[in-house]
Amino acid sequence: MRMKSNVPVYESIAMDVAERIVNGEFAVGDKISGRTLLASQYNVSPETIRKAMGLLGQANVVAVSQGKEILVQSQEQAEEFLRHHLSMHSAYSLKQELEFLMEKKNEINNRFDEIIVQITRYTDRLRNLQPFNPVEVYVSENASAVGRSVAQLGLWQRTGATLIAIRRGMEVIISPGSGALLQAGDRLIVVGSGDILEKVNTVLQE
Repeated sequence: MRMKSNVPVYESIAMDVAERIVNGEFAVGDKISGRTLLASQYNVSPETIRKAMGLLGQANVVAVSQGKEILVQSQEQAEEFLRHHLSMHSAYSLKQELEFLMEKKNEINNRFDEIIVQITRYTDRLRNLQPFNPVEVYVSENASAVGRSVAQLGLWQRTGATLIAIRRGMEVIISPGSGALLQAGDRLIVVGSGDILEKVNTVLQE
């Protein structure tokens, strides 16, 4: 018996019984064991079995008589029942994952802002940079800088910019070393003065 996680117990049992019908363990016309016996098989109360069979009855998978007899009605409806519920729970799982990722993204953005503030206070090499204006520079897919290291670019020597961090997806690389290789989609966080954005963009494309 395969029980589904994050699903009410009675619904999980209904899905399991439907799967057993689809797999041929229960054939159309078969009488499934009464609620009490099913309850012992699934280790739940007869009321939980009643709810599970009610779901299958509404979907015309089984017929439940007043005498509590459970009769298999349709393998096709069992397949449709499984498709519907699996799709519904897949969509719900994706929604939960999206909410989790959005929460993590917000946490990362907040942490990034905190790190920028800390760098302005504690990094010796930035003390004399006035004004301190962090700039975010995007590395496009066709930029010649893709696959090259920070040292090869020579940002400081050629632009006067100091690279303080790289945003890479949901990761933030603080004070990347000279050997760090740039990837398409990276966002370089640099500080400098004047037309630093234009200068760095020029270097990335050369």
